[in-house]
Amino acid sequence: MLQSLATFHPTEMLKQFTTFAVTLAIAGSAQAALPVYGFIVKNTYPHDPKAFTQGLFYRDGHLYESTGQYGQSTIRKVELKTGKVLQKADLPADVFGEGSTPVGNNLVGLTWTSQVGYVFDLKTFKLKQSFKYEGEGWGLAGDTKNLYMSDGSSFIRILDPKTMKELRRVQVTAEGRPVDRLNELEMVDGELYSNIWGSELIARIDPDSGKVLGVIDLTGLLPPDQRGTREVDAVLNGIAWDSKGKRLFVTGKLWPKLFEIELVPKLRR
Repeated sequence: MLQSLATFHPTEMLKQFTTFAVTLAIAGSAQAALPVYGFIVKNTYPHDPKAFTQGLFYRDGHLYESTGQYGQSTIRKVELKTGKVLQKADLPADVFGEGSTPVGNNLVGLTWTSQVGYVFDLKTFKLKQSFKYEGEGWGLAGDTKNLYMSDGSSFIRILDPKTMKELRRVQVTAEGRPVDRLNELEMVDGELYSNIWGSELIARIDPDSGKVLGVIDLTGLLPPDQRGTREVDAVLNGIAWDSKGKRLFVTGKLWPKLFEIELVPKLRR
């Protein structure tokens, strides 16, 4: 999510937005066609507990992370094993950093309500250009052809990675029902994974049709009492995929840990 929940009414807002869990609860019923996955923790790594994680990806042996909050938004290169920030660039103090993804030798990042995105050199973190878009920016991911952008709704915007212009939109649905609060995005073996803000769930989405192919339930991965001091803000957010090593990494806002997990099907009753 883009803004600190603490600036609203945390309990009510969280209840409202986690109604997505009700939408996907059908996946846990005997009648549901959607598969549900649990997890096995393969490795645990340190993560900056002050990082308000918005975007996360893995490239050439390192994690790259974009963080949010006004006056604190950054892009970072992070050492996986230690969590050490190796390189960092600050975003302007008047923008709220959001999702990010690599495009060639660049890092492309979004902002929340400023309607501006940035293109940085992935090696030097030097700002190369900015671009405009309408509405809010939440998550960003890409494949060899397109960029995929979430804006908090049930729609994914598909962008041209060369021009950053919107080509079309696809609505994400689970068993025919719209799924909103799509947040941080990651492309994993042809599927678009999306954190659902305010929940412990990740949706596995067909990027062409928008249909949810499965649901990952990460309940219990990091207990609430081990999260950041602002517990209501410290939600699951951040997915990175090591395509060569076939490793899946997840973390959350203000989490002191990052996890490498393996997905396992949940048994149905």
